[in-house]
Amino acid sequence: MKPAPFEYVSPESEEEVLDLLHQHGDDARLLAGGQSLVPMLNLRIVQPEVIIDLGRCPSLAFISAENGTLVCGAMTRQMTAERSPAVRENCPLLAKALPYLGGTAHRNRGTVGGTLAHADRLAELPAVALALDAEFIARKSGSERMIAAADFFLTDLTTALEEGEMLHSIRLPRADGNHHTAFVEVGNRRHGFAIVGLAAALEIAADGTVAGARLAAMGVGAAPVRLHEAEQILVDGPAGDDTLRAAGEAAAQAIDPDDDIHASAVYRRRLTSTLVRRAVQEILGNEAGS
Repeated sequence: MKPAPFEYVSPESEEEVLDLLHQHGDDARLLAGGQSLVPMLNLRIVQPEVIIDLGRCPSLAFISAENGTLVCGAMTRQMTAERSPAVRENCPLLAKALPYLGGTAHRNRGTVGGTLAHADRLAELPAVALALDAEFIARKSGSERMIAAADFFLTDLTTALEEGEMLHSIRLPRADGNHHTAFVEVGNRRHGFAIVGLAAALEIAADGTVAGARLAAMGVGAAPVRLHEAEQILVDGPAGDDTLRAAGEAAAQAIDPDDDIHASAVYRRRLTSTLVRRAVQEILGNEAGS
């Protein structure tokens, strides 16, 4: 199929983008990497009147570490972030999740902000953002606001971004020496659709116990899910298989997945439990060997 007719514009500055969004409102869609939007246009799932291409706005593509925070511009290419020493050093969970986003060609074109703003329930980066309590900087003509990750993802393909607003950048807390991370995922094939994934960040105390835990699952609901009960069990319980098993069971009970063509709800619950145990074991094993 071919997309419905639309007007294409390619502004060269953020100010032009915001002016166009203010002018056209919900009749416009932003084009970042295009890996999701272009297929949706071709299938006529979306039929905007105006496409605003962000590809000529270099000020939206940047990575910086400042004031205990890693800041990533919305138009930063996924492969650029994956290869960035600043990302690997300051936000290892993001670095570990990026290779799962698709094949090399996809990651060369896809953007960090694009996949976050698209908010697909099977996308990896929303789970990373939720696990790390990321902050999203949204801009519209004449104003800027911060949106917490817990408030950003509303449901499948829907975020808290308002009419005339664009995602400008993402702020992620910089990891210190006590924080250890893992990203684990099961899919239908390598670089294919994910079934369930888990982003995990643990704070490991000097005695090897878990002093803090942040877990977020993807593919188990219309938006990423924070697994608070499992986190608390890992912190409160003694290190060992019983605690891991209890945390996995708590995670499985905390979600309400759907049946679809890729997996049943029962299978997704079992996978979530398994991935919680796998991620924590990976972190504890790596920490013990470091």
